[in-house]
Amino acid sequence: MNGHFTLEQAIRNVGAVVASRGGVALVLGSAFSIQAGAAVAALLFPRAGVAGVVTLRLVVGAVVLLLLCRPRLRGHTRRDWLTVLGYGTALAGMNVLIYQAIERVPLGVAVTVEVLGPLVLSVLAGRGAARWLWAGLALGGVVLLGRGGVGGLDPLGLAFAAGAAAMWAATILLTARAGARFPKTDGLALAMTVAAALVLPWGVTTAGTALLEPVTVGLGAAVAVLSSALPYTFELAALRRLPTSTFAVLMSLGPVAAALAGFVVLGQALAPVQLLAVALVVAAGAGAVRSRDGARGGATSPGTHAPQARRTAGASSRPPRIATTQPTSTTLVASSSGTE
Repeated sequence: MNGHFTLEQAIRNVGAVVASRGGVALVLGSAFSIQAGAAVAALLFPRAGVAGVVTLRLVVGAVVLLLLCRPRLRGHTRRDWLTVLGYGTALAGMNVLIYQAIERVPLGVAVTVEVLGPLVLSVLAGRGAARWLWAGLALGGVVLLGRGGVGGLDPLGLAFAAGAAAMWAATILLTARAGARFPKTDGLALAMTVAAALVLPWGVTTAGTALLEPVTVGLGAAVAVLSSALPYTFELAALRRLPTSTFAVLMSLGPVAAALAGFVVLGQALAPVQLLAVALVVAAGAGAVRSRDGARGGATSPGTHAPQARRTAGASSRPPRIATTQPTSTTLVASSSGTE
C-alpha cells in the first residue's frame, strides 16, 4: 500500500510540475502575443493613423463580443446604463491614449508607464509597509525613464501613456461595477460597443477609405487575433494550471514583453537606463501583487478562478482580452482579486 501510494504521489508530483511549466509558458506566450499585437498596430499607423487603428481594434472587438455574448438589453436600470457608458468611455480612452503613446515613444516605454495604473491600485489595495517599497521602486523606474529619455523620449508620448495608465485603473474599477450589475460578460460586450461607437466617427473621418483596404483590414485582423483571441485562450488555459497569485506575478512581465516585441517587430532598442527602469517597474508590479494577495490570505488554487466578465476587456472581470489593448491580464487579476 505504502509503495503504491508513494508511486502514485510521485506521478502526481511530476504531473504538477509539467502542468506548472506549461502554465508559465502559456502566460508568457499571452504577454508576448499582446505586445506583438501592439507592435503590429504600430505598423498600421502610416496606413490608417492612430484613429483608424483604434477604430478597427474596438469595432472588431465589439462585434466579436456581441456575437459571442448576445447581451440582454432589457431589464436594466438607469444606473446600469450609466455604468456601461462610463466603462465604455474608459475603454475608448485607454485604447486611444496608449496608441497615441505608442506612435510617439518606444513600445516598451509606453507599456511600462501604462502599467503604473494597475500597479497603483495594487499598492493601495495592499497592506503593510512593503507596499510602499513597491511604490518607491515604481517611482524610481519612472525617474530613470525620464533621465534616460532626455532629448530622446517625446514628453507628449509619455503624457499619453500616463493618461492610458489612469484609464486602465478606471477600467479595472468599472469592470467590477459592471460585473456586479450585468450577468456573465454582458457588461463588457455593451461597454465595448459604446467604446466602438465613440471612436467610429473619428476613425471614419480621419482614416476614410484606408479602413477598407485589404492590407489594412488584414493587419487589423492580425492585431485582433494577437491582442485578443490568442491571449485570452492562453490565459484561460494557464489559470487551470497555475495559482492566481503566480499568474498575476507573471503578467507583471508585460513591460518586458513589450520591450522585446518593440525590438523584434519595430527595431526599437532601449537604452540600458531605460531597460533598468522597465526592470524596476516589473519588480514593483510583481511585489505589489504578492503583497496584495498575501494581505488577502493567499493564492487561489489552479482552476478555481474562471474568467469573469472582466478583463478582456480586457478587462474584464476577466473579460476576454478583446476589449482592451493591453489589458492585460494584470487587469484581470486586479479586478478579480477585488482591487476595485
